[in-house]
Amino acid sequence: MSPKRDTEKDDVVILCGGMGTRLREETETKPKPMVEIGGKPILWHIMKYYAAYGFTRFILALGYKGAYIKDYFRDYNNEKQWEIACVDTGQKTLKGGRIKRLEPHIKSKNFHLTYGDGLGRVDLKRLANFHFSRKKIGTVTAVRPPSRFGELLLKGNYVKEFEEKPQLTRGYINGGFFIFNKKLLEYLTPDENCDLEFGALQKLASEGQLTAYKHDGYWQCMDTARDMNYLNELWENGDPPWRIWNK
Repeated sequence: MSPKRDTEKDDVVILCGGMGTRLREETETKPKPMVEIGGKPILWHIMKYYAAYGFTRFILALGYKGAYIKDYFRDYNNEKQWEIACVDTGQKTLKGGRIKRLEPHIKSKNFHLTYGDGLGRVDLKRLANFHFSRKKIGTVTAVRPPSRFGELLLKGNYVKEFEEKPQLTRGYINGGFFIFNKKLLEYLTPDENCDLEFGALQKLASEGQLTAYKHDGYWQCMDTARDMNYLNELWENGDPPWRIWNK
């Protein structure tokens, strides 16, 4: 029997370099991962979520207004067990190039990767077990996206059901929360035009090296002011779905 893997040693890479143009009112002065939910940056919420599963070594791929993130964590000492590397990966670099530029900082053979603007209640232990049992280069968490508009279920001229933010029942999208073997880096270049989704992931999929972990539970990205307000409402109501750590 092979020895049990200490998955908690795996690095967590978080992509923090985008401009967040659809949240321009917030991102004129700060990078999108620093937009606050309940008085804390969404990036903090993401890191707290991973840390609740024991993953505490973070590599932050910085770009737009990256100094804002560096300053925050330089002055932040509430999570003494966290190890945080803030790496400037270029102002306009696409995601693939950012990840490749992190190569000297990625210590673990396998690493988690996620976006700096998405929250969910993905079981990271099950995700890791799924990934390692398939023995492929990459695993992406497939989610069912919430509708951006309310849904009406009608019977004749009457509303049978009304849902403000229903979750779609068909189809999956890329929800982030990836796990990769470091072999992914062989599919990337440090060029600023090297993308992740429209490049490396397509190639991995064509080679049968990308598996999908299906997550039908809570997931929400923060693309717009409406998303931001909705996440804040969930937090203020006292029991946001992604808070699995002690208050």
